[in-house]
Amino acid sequence: MSIETTAAPDDLVAPFQIEGEPVRGRLARLGAAVDEILAAHDYPEAVANLLGEACALAALVGSNLKFDGRLIVQAQGDGPVRYVVVDYDTDGALRGYCRYDPEAVAQAAKGFVRPGAKTLLGEGVFIMTVDQGVDMDRYQGITTIEGETLALCAEQYFAQSEQTPTRVRLAVGQADLGDGMAWRAGGMLIQNIAEDENRGPTAEAWVRTQAFFETIGEDELLDPTISAETLLFRLFHEDGVRVFEAKPLKAFCRCSQERIESVLTSFSAEERADMVEDDGLIKVTCEYCSSTYSVDPASLTAEA
Repeated sequence: MSIETTAAPDDLVAPFQIEGEPVRGRLARLGAAVDEILAAHDYPEAVANLLGEACALAALVGSNLKFDGRLIVQAQGDGPVRYVVVDYDTDGALRGYCRYDPEAVAQAAKGFVRPGAKTLLGEGVFIMTVDQGVDMDRYQGITTIEGETLALCAEQYFAQSEQTPTRVRLAVGQADLGDGMAWRAGGMLIQNIAEDENRGPTAEAWVRTQAFFETIGEDELLDPTISAETLLFRLFHEDGVRVFEAKPLKAFCRCSQERIESVLTSFSAEERADMVEDDGLIKVTCEYCSSTYSVDPASLTAEA
């Protein structure tokens, strides 16, 4: 689609609370950030869609971390897409990639408008890993891939690993804002806050909020002319909704010349010799951002 009206702010996660109700959530809108991640590879549409959903999901979940660290969302299986992974740093930086069999993906996509996660990943597992940095233990939750979408995988994860009633909606598509077609992604997550003596029963409010949540269209999550505040008001204006300060998102890869050289020094001189190409250099391409680094093996020998 081509958009001619003014675009709303993008690349953010907006936390919100339903007024007077024990339900909280987050809304993610990704424009340039997800386009940079997906455009770095010549992914088939089905694979790009899967990775875009994983980016939106990582932003929704990771933005709730209360410490400096990162969240890793990944799914792997025996299907045409062997692996999808997205890193979210608590400063809002995202990176991700997919490993897949092009011929198998093309075959799986036949007859589907958009093959889902189960079709693409096959039998496998969905994993969320919380990395709190050095000297801290990692927390990892794992569930089997049961639902056809990553949203259903995430809902199952929260039900099993955190016993928190959670609903997730994800959307990925392309739009033309005047500079050609570009990828977009959006997502929304709502969670039921557990009842206690002060809060009282929460089940009725949860059912009511889910009814509003079910009315969200993928086009609304992706529409660059609808702001986060406008969309949330449309959905929850009957009860009222309080939107808190949004957290920015950006595409950022941690690869660098120094990191690549450090990794190469862990190999023996004989192993590095096998990596040298015809021009006498070792070429390393980052799986995440597709940046290629050239390294003179002589400089590594001097450091090793």
